Amino acid sequence: MGNILGISAGFHDAGVSLINRQGDILFASHSERYSKTKHDAHLCAGILDDAELYGEIDTVAYYENHWLKKLRQLRSGEPISQWHFNIRSVLRDEFVSHPHLLNKNLTYSNHHKSHAAAGFQTSLYSDATVVVIDAIGELDTVSIWHAEYDKKGRAKYKRLWTMRYPNSVGLFYSAMTQRCGLRPLDEEYILMGMVAYGKPHYAKSIMDEYVEQLCPPKFRHNLHIGVGDFLGEGADLENIATSTQEITEQMIYGIMGRARQLGTSKNLVYMGGVALNCLANRNLGNFFDNIWIMPNPGDAGSSLGAAALAYGKQLNWKDAFLGKNIVGEYPVKPLLDELLNKKIVGVASGRAEFGPRALGTRSLLADPRGPDIKDRVNDIKRRQRFRPFAPVILEEYVDEYFDMPRGFETSPYMQVVAHCTRPQEFPAIVHADGTSRVQTVPKDDTGIRKLLEAWINLTGCPMLLNTSLNIRGEPMVNDRSDADRFEKKYGVKVCS
Repeated sequence: MGNILGISAGFHDAGVSLINRQGDILFASHSERYSKTKHDAHLCAGILDDAELYGEIDTVAYYENHWLKKLRQLRSGEPISQWHFNIRSVLRDEFVSHPHLLNKNLTYSNHHKSHAAAGFQTSLYSDATVVVIDAIGELDTVSIWHAEYDKKGRAKYKRLWTMRYPNSVGLFYSAMTQRCGLRPLDEEYILMGMVAYGKPHYAKSIMDEYVEQLCPPKFRHNLHIGVGDFLGEGADLENIATSTQEITEQMIYGIMGRARQLGTSKNLVYMGGVALNCLANRNLGNFFDNIWIMPNPGDAGSSLGAAALAYGKQLNWKDAFLGKNIVGEYPVKPLLDELLNKKIVGVASGRAEFGPRALGTRSLLADPRGPDIKDRVNDIKRRQRFRPFAPVILEEYVDEYFDMPRGFETSPYMQVVAHCTRPQEFPAIVHADGTSRVQTVPKDDTGIRKLLEAWINLTGCPMLLNTSLNIRGEPMVNDRSDADRFEKKYGVKVCS
């Protein structure tokens, strides 16, 4: 039998995942990396070409129920540009360049169940309480599940509780992102960066106007349409950000408390776009003993969930390096030379990361110790100067430099913030509130591990600054031609 191709497409952040019949993840990537259109909602020829390099496909699995989605759109009065009467019609729009894929076995699932499967079936757990929080699926905005494997190794999901549209934690956060002059479904991470500079002075006003209750979350208005110019032109945007984060965290923790009561497992699998809120994640260990967030918990990652459901069993998860391959040895020596001489360097080598965070194969790296490094990197990336950068550190040294939250003693996918215990030594990677979004690197054979080992041997420093390698307004570098354009535009060497 051939491979299973999982598809997430049609709304935002289209992606594909390919698995074989032994449960190996052969390929997983984002359409935007190929089309160069940020948050591209649709598939393009390049990503499908790369998926087919890994072998014959016999099943195509779509990540949501198109009929339920249209029903919700009708009920909420949203404009519907096009009707699709079956899954073949849905996929026809996505497979314009590859119409032969329409002749495969076609399946589809439920949006939140695809999220849940992408998390549970990549985890090491035999059972788990699964929590999915996002903006909106077909109708669901929060779901809690019990997941386990039966005697034949088949994944089984029991829905324990659901919250439905228009009540949505994700839509609330996106509406407030837009209120702060940022792009919703894109720049929520910038809102998180603003939180360190504000005070929750507007929390009561926001609650009075928009939030009827925190647990379970219930809103007074449909925030799908935004909040307009709430609080007026003179409102302090940083205080709006901090107030929004405080309210959001209370909602998330209320959901987690409910999940702990309803579920029987002490293992948490957390998925959906809201799982990218690394500030809120720092307290998840108060509710569960063990935590797994698949490094691509948003909609693009649900392509893997759709494939996982079609496969039915536990996947062989190794790491997030599943995308486009730039062939060759990881360039440790050239990277070291550039770091020692110019303090900043790019790397585009090996397989690209599956997920929104650069983890060392499509990264801009820098010495975290210099007082001017943060501003220099922000200038290269044309970013606001207040925004923080993340450290990538050898796992065995993390406790010497960071106070890691419970449940995140290690953080290989940069999913949580931790207080830096020696901030004066590393000004480039410490935010205004004294925290850092930490990435730990275990004792493995990855290139970033070899680079950090060489770096500490030369400098005594166990970490580097790590941020995504991308041209402003574009997705992360995918292939060598993207890296060449980055070099030309910014004058920063990119090693492959």
